Amino acid sequence: MNIFWFFPTSGDGRYLGTTRGARPITPAYLRQIAGAIDELGYEGALLPTGRGCEDAWITAATLVPATRRVKFLVAVRPGLMSPGLAARMASTFDRLSGGRLLINVVTGGDPEELSGDGIHLGHDERYELTDEFLTVWRGLCRGERVDHHGRLLQIDDGQLMLRPVQEPHPPLYFGGSSPAAHRVAAKHANVYLTWGEPPDAVAAKVDDVRARASEEGRSVRFGIRLHVIVRETAREAWAAADDLIRHLDDRTVAAAQSVFARMDSEGQRRMALLQTGDRSRLEIAPNLWAGVGLVRGGAGTALVGDPEQVAERVREYAALGLDTIILSGYPHLEEAHRVAELLFPLLGKQRPADSASLTGVVMADRRLPEVVDAVAARP
Repeated sequence: MNIFWFFPTSGDGRYLGTTRGARPITPAYLRQIAGAIDELGYEGALLPTGRGCEDAWITAATLVPATRRVKFLVAVRPGLMSPGLAARMASTFDRLSGGRLLINVVTGGDPEELSGDGIHLGHDERYELTDEFLTVWRGLCRGERVDHHGRLLQIDDGQLMLRPVQEPHPPLYFGGSSPAAHRVAAKHANVYLTWGEPPDAVAAKVDDVRARASEEGRSVRFGIRLHVIVRETAREAWAAADDLIRHLDDRTVAAAQSVFARMDSEGQRRMALLQTGDRSRLEIAPNLWAGVGLVRGGAGTALVGDPEQVAERVREYAALGLDTIILSGYPHLEEAHRVAELLFPLLGKQRPADSASLTGVVMADRRLPEVVDAVAARP
């Protein structure tokens, strides 16, 4: 299982839907999170995109020098840039980071936000544009000279002079729950991502994308995007879940849900259907909690429980063919450590050997009291 973390570039804090306990997103705070996930051994980290977030590409670029191994899952949004420009950006980032770029293809699902960015296409047209965009982008990254005359894109003699480090291009991660999204994923994606739905719903999506990819003569890997609330006991975990939303009032929830309702995203519609309107019934499957989706768009579910319970739920998703899990938790700095401490050992994930501090090595070997004394005596 490849375990990823998340950069909260739209804000962070201890509670949802309130400014209480909120943390500003500063360069120093982002470096703290980046340093933690790099040292703890997460495979990579997702950077969100949208008008409420810091720009994913610029943010990721500033964090490359602050890290050594973590990979950056950065959004490309067809329609906001040309495929040629996107290919040059990807190649530059990949080359200068030593091959640490992953691409998250985001077609977009909020017509109001898209209109503000100058995109006035319907739902299926946006996926048609994404298909043409990725056809060109992949060709350029492979070193081809591209002529493309589609319905939405016209490219004459497109070229990429400096190619990415990764062959044939940085891996493409792609999410979307509609038939149009599944067609594009089957044709272009390396990893298909789903938001956290109950296992039977996830299985149906995996089966559909896998079958479509087979028709294209391709194979696709699969992953899931979830929040996580793991504590030493299940009682503590569920108390933490309740605490996360304890400052939410009905007006705040209603306002957020009205924004989600205007979207034409099939994934967002499926997230909304998980809400029952009853806060006492937010556990929609064993250890799968829909409380985050009361006020947060996109991924709205969390795995909640003790380490053994959460690990078992992860293994259930893995049994469906998922090999990647992208997690987040509030606040993101502390929860990155908590997940690594409590969950990694149960999933066979080890902290990189070269990231252990002297203090950590010493405390693990209590046969060396003289070394412990020496460390303790340091100023």
